[in-house]
Amino acid sequence: MDPMALTLIELGAVVFCLGLLARLAGRIGMSPIPLYLVGGLAFGAGGAVKLEGMQEFAHLSGEIGVILLLLMLGLEYTAAELFTGLRRSWQAGVLDLVLNFIPGAGLALLLGWGLVGAMVMGGVTYISSSGIAAKVITDLGRIGNRETPVVLSILVFEDLAMAVYLPILTATLAGVGFLGGLTTVGISLAVVTVVLMVALRHGHRVSQAVHSENSEVFLLNLLGAALLVAGVASALQVSAAVGAFMLGIAISGATAHSATRILEPLRDLFAAIFFVAFGLNTDPTTIPPVFGWALILAVITATTKMLTGIWAAKRAGIARPGRFRAGAALIARGEFSIVIAGLAVASGVVPDELAALATAYVLIMAILGPLAARYVEPALKAFGGSVRLPAKA
Repeated sequence: MDPMALTLIELGAVVFCLGLLARLAGRIGMSPIPLYLVGGLAFGAGGAVKLEGMQEFAHLSGEIGVILLLLMLGLEYTAAELFTGLRRSWQAGVLDLVLNFIPGAGLALLLGWGLVGAMVMGGVTYISSSGIAAKVITDLGRIGNRETPVVLSILVFEDLAMAVYLPILTATLAGVGFLGGLTTVGISLAVVTVVLMVALRHGHRVSQAVHSENSEVFLLNLLGAALLVAGVASALQVSAAVGAFMLGIAISGATAHSATRILEPLRDLFAAIFFVAFGLNTDPTTIPPVFGWALILAVITATTKMLTGIWAAKRAGIARPGRFRAGAALIARGEFSIVIAGLAVASGVVPDELAALATAYVLIMAILGPLAARYVEPALKAFGGSVRLPAKA
């Protein structure tokens, strides 16, 4: 068969199946991320049917998906909000980092994957899924709850931590020396600082540069700017994802709201292909040997995220039900964890078992997180006695 015809057939079938999986996820009230990963596992290396025609397209589309995910995340914040959130949440953010990075890093060392594997798995277990957390909070009608700003401030701290972590990880995976690593981190911090300063003082000009009343022009400006900035950032050995995130922060006001609306369908498409592509490159037969470790890691890090949320909400003077809701909202892992694992696997530095462990872990946590957020109040009632739960505790 003609290679182009094969690629189109496989791509069309995959995208159509993604739509069915997203519909199923919506009906059962869960994130579609686990289903996308399972779909990739079913049709990738070692799966029921191996898709070879769309491998190259899936890889490039996955890269674009990561860029759009981070761009859209940056659009959610202004530079001022980031600074305010950092001032408010730095103590909870540090606690979150320590409690949730150590379990993943410790397990990687236990399994003999070395310091690089420890750095990767620590990032996988540390970062919560902002996308899943935001969706759960919205779906459950908790946007106005007192604990929600606490949750969001911790997520903001994690996003800023990623802006430092990803360049360090990229340099480590590339095998650069100590001096080269310091140079990369220095460049990254300088770029982040400059962009935040520009966003604070000249964010309106950046917004004007990409904005247009014509939706077609606006979309082309946004996408072109995101890919250009991501490419330049990558050339500077700063993560392309961080470059896209910084661009999103620099765009503010009405332009940011319009950009979110116009980019959302495109992000959903490419992000879905990214998760499928990760699954395609993971042999499902490697998952059973590490599934037990993934389950243990899930229990430990679900507990540590709960402790983080409870402690942070308690410091903010929030009542007991709100503290538990805050902790449950942070449990889910998703897009960031897969981005980190994907970077590591693509480098060829870490063992294949790491990809399997990360996939199994994210599958568990992406399902457990929304369930915990939904049922934490009934559980609190059942095990905490007859507690009257205020709507805005």
